[in-house]
Amino acid sequence: MTTTAPQASQADVEAFLGRFVVDFGAALASAGVILGDRLGLYRALAELGSATPEALAERTDTDPRYVREWLSGQAAGGYVDFDGDSNFSLTPAQVVCLADSHSPTFLPGAFEIAASVYKDADTIIEAFRTGRGVGWHEHHHELFAGTERFFRPGYAANLVDNWIPALRGAEAKLLSGARVADVGCGHGASTIIMAQGFPRSTFVGYDYHEASVVQARRAAEIAGVSDRVRFEVAGAADYAGTDFDLVTMFDCLHDMGDPVGAARHVRESLNSDGTLLLVEPMAGNSLAENLNPVGRVFYSASTFICTPASRAQDVGACLGAQAGEQRLEEVARQAGFTQFRRAAETPFNMVLEAKP
Repeated sequence: MTTTAPQASQADVEAFLGRFVVDFGAALASAGVILGDRLGLYRALAELGSATPEALAERTDTDPRYVREWLSGQAAGGYVDFDGDSNFSLTPAQVVCLADSHSPTFLPGAFEIAASVYKDADTIIEAFRTGRGVGWHEHHHELFAGTERFFRPGYAANLVDNWIPALRGAEAKLLSGARVADVGCGHGASTIIMAQGFPRSTFVGYDYHEASVVQARRAAEIAGVSDRVRFEVAGAADYAGTDFDLVTMFDCLHDMGDPVGAARHVRESLNSDGTLLLVEPMAGNSLAENLNPVGRVFYSASTFICTPASRAQDVGACLGAQAGEQRLEEVARQAGFTQFRRAAETPFNMVLEAKP
């Protein structure tokens, strides 16, 4: 018995091709954002206000013909403005997203993450075939730098001023002097931001990735907080230390092979009135709720980064980056936390509080 597949209408094909053009253009243009960031083209254009390709090339010591082609592509994608004659510029929104590294919406780091995914494609393809995991440490180094650059501006804008004050009792402890552990600290951006905001408290960052810990130590020295901050190579389920007032986990619990075991160890390391600050990607509790542009970002990242990382560890729970608040609460309660609530949120993050 044979069946005839439904025939696509010309209108449907054209609509899908339209989507393809947008996505393919964005995929190619991602490298252009990295190029513009590393060559200082965005920053220079913001400083100049408006410039011809020749003027921007002179300012950045680059070739004018290459710069003209780059500017044209950026203008076609809406990342640079063109006056219709010969000058290019950045709108205020483009400046804070592409040229100002201190802005909470600074985005080039996200494109470095995307670049690392392409570089790791062969490794992930093989993981699909074999089912084996791919640890964080096995990825291209651009992932580590891109992650820090992408998340740090949001942490700088929200962590001290919004997220910690939303917790019950934590801010007062930090202001007077608290013991804090930052689990899965990566390059230490979150740890250092907290140390700068709460000079009477002491901090320790834990991460199993030794190269990230080395970078975090270097960053603490540069920031001038190494007298109150230390970084150690340790996993989430076996780090040393007890009687912490606050333990933080930023965008990492869903990456862990045994999130219940990790959360249980966190609970055991807290004092009786301690708090777990858990920051996770914004997500609904079902796939249907996450079929949107934000969900697309996180499911895609989770396919290449988060799920393989969990599979590479014991248990291999593979929560995924879109686990959702309900599943995260189940993890916390299985680990022995008796209180759990959403304390704050951003368009990309859920800020969750758990207490013993």
